[in-house]
Amino acid sequence: MPETPFEPKIVAFLCRWCAGAGADLAGTSRIAYPANAVPIRVNCSGRVEPEWVMEAFRSGADGVFIGGCHPGDCHYVSGNYKTRRRIYLLKKLLAEMGIEPERVRLEWVSATEGAKYARVMKEFVAELKRLGPLHLEREEKTMPASPVLPRVGS
Repeated sequence: MPETPFEPKIVAFLCRWCAGAGADLAGTSRIAYPANAVPIRVNCSGRVEPEWVMEAFRSGADGVFIGGCHPGDCHYVSGNYKTRRRIYLLKKLLAEMGIEPERVRLEWVSATEGAKYARVMKEFVAELKRLGPLHLEREEKTMPASPVLPRVGS
């Protein structure tokens, strides 16, 4: 029986105002992109806590995508600048933990950039396929399920 090819699981935190609308535009414009991501809408990319990213990995995600407004266009003025600083530090922490920093991708996608959203998702899926599945020692028996994130499918 042939082995099925690896398809990465992605949790995508999408800013309600820009990246989420860009993803919607890609869908309504029928622009093809991989359906590997579980979208989670947040009011601002600046609200995405590093703990959420780690919980996504513990819940089975192979990658985490964070999409926000372009710098200078944040509906909450400086949320995306906060996001940029957080992700920079989070990637350093992931590297120290032995997790490839490339498993977290931050992109600025406006509401009019459906094609960009589709392109970025294709690139991210390809990168995660190159990296392969994320193998974490899971503590599911001792760690309660997150009230914030849904379980990523198996």
